[in-house]
Amino acid sequence: MAIFGRNKTTVGLDIGSGLIKIAVIDHRKGLPELVKVAITKLQPDAIVEGEVMDPGIVSDAIRAAFDNAKISSRRIVTAVGGRDVIIKKIQTERVKEKQARELMRWEAEQHVPDVESVELDFQILDSGKTSDEMNVLLVAAKRDLVDAKMRILADAGIVPSIVDVDAFALHNAFEVNYPEAMKGIVGLVNIGNEVTNVNIMDNGVPILTRDLPLGTRRFAEDIQRQHGLSARDAENLIRGYDRSPQLDGVLSVRVEEIAVGVERAAAFLASSKNSAALRAVYVCGGGSRTPGLAETLADRLKISVEHANPLARLNIRDGALESLTTDEVAPLLMLPIGLALRH
Repeated sequence: MAIFGRNKTTVGLDIGSGLIKIAVIDHRKGLPELVKVAITKLQPDAIVEGEVMDPGIVSDAIRAAFDNAKISSRRIVTAVGGRDVIIKKIQTERVKEKQARELMRWEAEQHVPDVESVELDFQILDSGKTSDEMNVLLVAAKRDLVDAKMRILADAGIVPSIVDVDAFALHNAFEVNYPEAMKGIVGLVNIGNEVTNVNIMDNGVPILTRDLPLGTRRFAEDIQRQHGLSARDAENLIRGYDRSPQLDGVLSVRVEEIAVGVERAAAFLASSKNSAALRAVYVCGGGSRTPGLAETLADRLKISVEHANPLARLNIRDGALESLTTDEVAPLLMLPIGLALRH
């Protein structure tokens, strides 16, 4: 498993619970250039709360997505995430890189339950320094989680070059587009179909991640129940451009859950560091487009909440988005673009 990995073209593959998203980036000109985006709907309930209910349906959808997009590059990067992935920033004695892997194995035994059942990787955060201690980002993903994803991809005829971690892929795209946010403690909240990822970064390093079991599917179900609307009408409200009064009740409840998740993650970090508070939050993912969500979250947290656009500073080749509407798809692309930035 390679969590932290130069080829000319890289394909980022994001398998969400509602959509399969593909981003293709060309690295030949020095600066990354987005050359293609493809988004394919996944059959409802094929993936529920991050768990694959029908691997065959998912494999078929992935194969169809690649065929329809006419993508031939085999340099494919995907990711794992969720509660079965542990990310910890630790401080330990400084050793040479070759010795570090053995040391990290020992450290993992102190921090990770059942270390024999996980894939481990690490990144030394201050390798250029000469102090006696070093800061290391330790990552552990349950082997069953990685193996299950690899089987689905193999059935689709795909062998990924890298299996990354969702939180790091989101960070890759975020850093390229928002270098000014790499100072202080900042939150990046990715609101998906069923899961919301809360990522806390300290001076640009993603050191804390939490998954909340809510997303646009829950928003839609709330609206249907409260107002007797059809599934299509509820979805139109969530994906619309104007804020409807029918959204207010849903936003007040669900944004509170997101706010509490952000506050708890930030408080844990602050207590462990005795340091500064969260200074800003950025939102992305399909749910971030919900009219009024960012404003409601900002009011609740009493700090700046901005939309994070993975296309803000990225070079985009003519035709990369084809018939897609940029404003609608941009929030969906933070993760696949972050994956495709790996080369």
